[in-house]
Amino acid sequence: MPLHQKRPLTPGQRFYVANRAELSDKRPEKSLVESKNKSGGRNVYGRLTSRRRGGGHKQLYRIIDFKRIRFDSPATVIALEYDPNRSANIALIQYQDGEKSYVLAPNGLKVGDSIVSSKGKIEYNVGNNMPLKHMPPAVKVHAIELVPNTKAQLARSAGTFAQLVGIEGDKAMLRMPSGEVRMVLAECRATIGEVGNGQHQNVSLGKAGRNRWLGKRPRVRGVAMNPVDHPMGGGQGKTAGGGHPVSPWGQLSKGKPTRRKSKTTNSMIITRRNGRKVRK
Repeated sequence: MPLHQKRPLTPGQRFYVANRAELSDKRPEKSLVESKNKSGGRNVYGRLTSRRRGGGHKQLYRIIDFKRIRFDSPATVIALEYDPNRSANIALIQYQDGEKSYVLAPNGLKVGDSIVSSKGKIEYNVGNNMPLKHMPPAVKVHAIELVPNTKAQLARSAGTFAQLVGIEGDKAMLRMPSGEVRMVLAECRATIGEVGNGQHQNVSLGKAGRNRWLGKRPRVRGVAMNPVDHPMGGGQGKTAGGGHPVSPWGQLSKGKPTRRKSKTTNSMIITRRNGRKVRK
């Protein structure tokens, strides 16, 4: 999808870049949306637990069909739409009996195209969903299940895809967008193609107000605060080499692992994203 720039009639439009030229401007399907409450970063007691959140434009949550359990029932793409809840665009599809649903819009999918989901082997068309064991090596896939017959969890953001390296027994080897190589069960289903809206990373917000529409409040640097507000605050002038960067509560903010070890996922990793092999 090509990027769109405005003629800068105002200062806020000088660096504005958008990519919604080919999307439908109709309202979302009423039966496929639900209300979305915002917390403003506050917990059930009204206390601020996540900083720099608040405001933002009102949004409706689009119910995305990540399960694709209507097997061997072709559906027609009737619209490509914007989704404020994710970086990827979504496609409104309609089955032959009139039922509608939203799916992630892969790159190359157009209005009028037909897609289908199946437990068996079907054509390798963009948007079709089938188990990994029926796919050829080197194919690009997205919206991949981690556990068979659950829902898609891997490779769902704009422009991402995983590449099927091969099938070994009852497991499929995938090269993830991060460079990580991992195994998943070959019974897991995935969708052919890569997620659309790959130009999302090149979009320029253009002004601070557009960040506020997204519900993001300003971020104040710790070194600009007073000592009472932050461990890195205070001092006459700037401080060079004044200790390691920390959070307001003294937690190291750079270089410390924050991911919790998960035996169910880590045991299936072959090569990590940094290129190191995993010891078994």
